[in-house]
Amino acid sequence: MKQDYYEILGVTKNASAAEIKKAYRKKAVQYHPDKNPGDAKAEENFKKAAEAYEVLSDADKKARYDQFGHAAFEGGGGFGGGGMNMDDIFSQFGDIFGSAFGGGGGFGGFGGGGGQRRVKGSNLRIRVKLTLEEVANGVEKKVKVRRKVQADGVTYKTCGTCGGRGQVTKITNTILGRMQTAAACNACGGSGQIIDKRPSDADGQGLKVAEETVSINIPAGVEEGMQLKVPNKGNEAPGNGVPGDLLVAIETLDHATLKREGDNLHYDLYISISEAVLGTSKEIDSVGGQVRIKLEAGIQSGKILRLRGKGISSLNGYGSGDLLVHVNVWTPKELNKEQKEFFEKMQSNENFTPNPEKSDKSFFEKVKDMFS
Repeated sequence: MKQDYYEILGVTKNASAAEIKKAYRKKAVQYHPDKNPGDAKAEENFKKAAEAYEVLSDADKKARYDQFGHAAFEGGGGFGGGGMNMDDIFSQFGDIFGSAFGGGGGFGGFGGGGGQRRVKGSNLRIRVKLTLEEVANGVEKKVKVRRKVQADGVTYKTCGTCGGRGQVTKITNTILGRMQTAAACNACGGSGQIIDKRPSDADGQGLKVAEETVSINIPAGVEEGMQLKVPNKGNEAPGNGVPGDLLVAIETLDHATLKREGDNLHYDLYISISEAVLGTSKEIDSVGGQVRIKLEAGIQSGKILRLRGKGISSLNGYGSGDLLVHVNVWTPKELNKEQKEFFEKMQSNENFTPNPEKSDKSFFEKVKDMFS
């Protein structure tokens, strides 16, 4: 089981953004590879801290994590699922570490420590439509994505402005003394490299647009509006940069007969008076196909039948919801003479006089049971 993100950073759920950032910086400095050379455990803790911060520093991801836990990012939807490496961490969060490992904004080979800074390509966003059956069972979707990739034959050379560092420093005299600041190099965009040779089909950064089929594993139980992430399937960055991510927004299609409520499904079943009196069996829709249910003789309109485990699989992995069948007795609006005479005779018959039993629940009790 994955460790809780708040526990990794040593903060509470009520921690502010500033407290989360401070806690992450402390952990990152403690477990940084430059400080713990050859220590695999320290490197693992360093990655865990970065994963926790990547989620908790984003308001939307934090809200999803607070509601669904790690399951909110399964199936390509989370930081760890795609296996971001150390380069990814440095390129995304290197500026947080400040001068802890040598002036500027990065560590080791990724910034102010004297090495080359790696930039990250831009993210791409797509929308995927899912049927209720796909939501219930999970699905693998293959989509065509047009993304920027490095053109064949493009070569780069070290940027002469920043010397390959990706950033330039500026010294300013202030009343407090000489202040040194660092900023991304405008000449190379922070990558530390500029184009040496560029083929005709490449843009000014040495990139071209190509179509690629991307496989997206969507876990069971996702909801409308959720966003999954496929790491490194966004636009590539020039030079030795890190590709951006593909962000997948979930859209669910309406089902003809089933309505979703959380992990439960609802089905309205209409039967005739004679079927209610005599009892019957019916085939109804479910996300797993048709299922047959038996209705006892004398069943009342408003009765709710619960088919356990026939709903939506929980995103948290805690089983499945139920299918709730709402029985509605259909009253005919027009009768012929013979039918009318029959019901007129039955008006005074004690079997047709309403006589609810104590075990028959009221409407409000049924609603309460349905939501409990």
